[in-house]
Amino acid sequence: MTQTLLRGRLLSFLRAPQSLTDTESYRYEDDGGLLMQNGEIVASGPYAEVKARASADAAEIDHRPHLIMPGFIDMHLHFPQMQVIASYAANLLEWLNTYTFPEECRFVESAHAQRIATHFYDELIRHGTTTAVAYCSVHKTSADAFFSEAMKRNMRMVGGKVMMDRNAPQGLLDTPQMGYDETRQIIADWHGKGRNHVAITPRFAITSTPAQMEASQALAREFPDLHIQTHLSENHDEIKFTCELYPEAVDYTDIYARYGLLGNKTLFGHCIHLSDREADAMSEAGSVAVHCPTSNLFLGSGLFPLKALARRDKPVRIGVATDIGGGSSYSMLRTMDEAYKIQQLLGERLNPLESYYLMTLGNALSLSLADKIGTLDNGTDADVVVLNAAATPAMALKMEVVKTLPEELFLLQTMGDDRAIVETYVAGIAFKSTI
Repeated sequence: MTQTLLRGRLLSFLRAPQSLTDTESYRYEDDGGLLMQNGEIVASGPYAEVKARASADAAEIDHRPHLIMPGFIDMHLHFPQMQVIASYAANLLEWLNTYTFPEECRFVESAHAQRIATHFYDELIRHGTTTAVAYCSVHKTSADAFFSEAMKRNMRMVGGKVMMDRNAPQGLLDTPQMGYDETRQIIADWHGKGRNHVAITPRFAITSTPAQMEASQALAREFPDLHIQTHLSENHDEIKFTCELYPEAVDYTDIYARYGLLGNKTLFGHCIHLSDREADAMSEAGSVAVHCPTSNLFLGSGLFPLKALARRDKPVRIGVATDIGGGSSYSMLRTMDEAYKIQQLLGERLNPLESYYLMTLGNALSLSLADKIGTLDNGTDADVVVLNAAATPAMALKMEVVKTLPEELFLLQTMGDDRAIVETYVAGIAFKSTI
């Protein structure tokens, strides 16, 4: 296959930055080259050195002066909620019952699921997201549409059919046996096909009976390498209701632990209101707390203590995500802008190097996929985003006084959106310019 050589400024992280001046935490090339072949990165570094390694017929694309980074990773969003976004509601439970559950009922129809899947992937690519972790609806048709579209575009995606057998409309209920059987079939049909990863997905304890939680546990035992995704401690009313449904549990987190769902590949959406005991349990298990800032603000759920969780004696692993459609933007740039503001309100600082680390290598590590995505390392997937910090007139004006890389990153985070995404490469193929 023909090689593709990208030229531009390269930025990729090596570890979590400790400060704005921590230049050892990342690799930056002011005039860099990125060589891609057969869907992988085969060389990266100074342009002249990489150019010398390229074949004579390599297709060269000059992206100067733009910034070339690993594609963004979104750790938590809901594929069936594209038409739920921007729905007015007082809180999480009202929002679910008024808008979300009725909309998800439509995904029993294959044609509707396929149509939304096309738009869903278009939006991810438009915003520079190359990997996402998604909840489908309760219907197998939704998971089929989700994974089929991922294969068409050769994207590395994680997703699962939600399991829910109570506290939802009839059209959204399965049974413990059906949830088990259909998830097992989805694993057989899609896991490892193309770049697909199936996640075991009990929606949250409110919508699963103990019998269904046992079915989730059985799946986790049979498929220990799969991700598990669910929700935890998003809203005070949710926490209260959940604990009433499982009175034998010590707290919300203990419910999942009792069913063997607290592990190092478990992704817990939100985790805003964890007790110290719960945070300790998550830390000891290696589970991931996924921060969804635009959703938390939009639904009034609370302020996620990102810094406090990360610096505990027993730190909790952190991911970041849009949480469409409770979240209000598909953009990871907009997401991290809101994450920054939440930390400001908590009297903490989130510097821009940390934000871009979280969107790339940080999320890849939280997914246990850093050997495949999240960096520009040789041998990893050629999932790449090209960023323009002067994409709008207002941004271009600000760029006139920007002097450092962190200042440029902060400008992109604060004022950027899909217009700042020049191109999105998926497995080495340019996609944004085609949609």
